[in-house]
Amino acid sequence: MSARKTTVVVGVGPGLGMSIAHRFGREGHAVALISRSDRRHAGYVSALAEAGIEAESFVADVRDRDQILSALDAVTERFSRIDVLYYGPGAADLRTPPEPIVGMDAVSVREAMASVYSAVDVVGKVLPGMIERGDGGLLFAGGLSALTPMPALGALALSSAALRNYALTLNTALVEKGVYAGSVIIGGLIERGDIHKMVESQRDRSGDVGIRSLDPDEIADTAWKLYSQRDRPEATFNAFG
Repeated sequence: MSARKTTVVVGVGPGLGMSIAHRFGREGHAVALISRSDRRHAGYVSALAEAGIEAESFVADVRDRDQILSALDAVTERFSRIDVLYYGPGAADLRTPPEPIVGMDAVSVREAMASVYSAVDVVGKVLPGMIERGDGGLLFAGGLSALTPMPALGALALSSAALRNYALTLNTALVEKGVYAGSVIIGGLIERGDIHKMVESQRDRSGDVGIRSLDPDEIADTAWKLYSQRDRPEATFNAFG
C-alpha cells in the first residue's frame, strides 16, 4: 500500500484527464485512472511511470452505479485512501449531437442528468473518509453552458448547470470540515482530447478549431491551484471570448 496521497481521475482521457494525472502526480500524489474502457490504460500508466508517477488503472462506466462504486473500493484497497477526486467523464457518444433545447423532452433530460447522479454517488462514496481525516478535495469539470445560455446543447446545458451548483453548494457546506469542492468550467475544445481530435479530423466541416482550443495543462494547473489554495470555488476557461 502507498502512504502518499491519492488522486482519482474519473473519466480519464488523453486530454484533460491525463493532464490532471500528471499535474497532481508531480505534487507527489499517486494516481488512479478510471474510464469505461481499458483500451488506452496501458499507455496512460506507462506515460505516468516515465514521469516518476505511481499510477494504476481501473475500468468502470460512471453510468453504472455498481461498477463505479466497486472501482472506488478497488482504488481504496490498492492505495489505502482517496484524497482527491476529479470527476470529468466525457460524452458517451461523441458523434451524436444533443437535441436542441426547444426540441428536448424529459427522457433526454433524464439521460443528461445521469452524469450528475453519478457524481453524487461517487462523492457519497469518498466524502466520509475525507471528512473523517479533515482533508480532501473534490473537483468537477463542467461546461460553459452552466454559465452562458447555449440552446443548441439542450439537456446538456441543464446537467452542466446542475453539476456546477452541486460543486458550489458542496464547497459552502464543507469549508469548515477541511474538504474543498470546486468546479472547472470549460468553454472550448481541449487539445489532445477525443472531441478535439474528432473535430480536427473533419476540418472541412468544422473550420479552424485550433484557434479556439484550450491547453489541458493550463487547466490542470488551475485545478491544482483551486485544490491547494482554496481561495475560490471555481475557474472558467472560455476559448470563445
